[in-house]
Amino acid sequence: MEATTKTVWTLDPTHSEITFKVKHLMISNVKGEFKNFSATVEGNDLEKAKIKASIDSSSVFTNNEDRDNHLKSADFFDAENHKELAFESTSFKKVDDDEYKLTGILTIKGVSKEVTFDVEFGGTNKDPWGNEKAGFSLDGKINRKEWGLNWNAALESGGVLVSEDVKIQAEVQFVKQTA
Repeated sequence: MEATTKTVWTLDPTHSEITFKVKHLMISNVKGEFKNFSATVEGNDLEKAKIKASIDSSSVFTNNEDRDNHLKSADFFDAENHKELAFESTSFKKVDDDEYKLTGILTIKGVSKEVTFDVEFGGTNKDPWGNEKAGFSLDGKINRKEWGLNWNAALESGGVLVSEDVKIQAEVQFVKQTA
């Protein structure tokens, strides 16, 4: 009997991004992104696929060097001691046509917690070089304090400098690997 080959898709980093937004001064959102990350989707059926991602914590970029350095410090990601943020799926459930719920374990700064993201499957297509690609859009929100990212400052007018809620978005494209 012939063994079935498991399909593996790897991230195409040149056509992918992971961004986040955090409310600043309780009045507007500040955007950041991670420049270096990788991910794989393994499986022949999306709903049974194992999805893994790794993000280089020192690749955080907010277009402000002082803020980036603060985010890399022990107040936030502690990039020197925790080099990566990691995600590993536990389920990928179809909600309707191209909508899914992705649940998994997100590890930040050594703390692992379950999270669920809304995912839109954009479909598959071949690029001009014959590579099969698959696209996904991901949206979600986490409370940063659940991962020990507790730093904040009180405002004179009441409230805090940085919101606890972090909105996460990703636009990712994967390329099918040949067996």
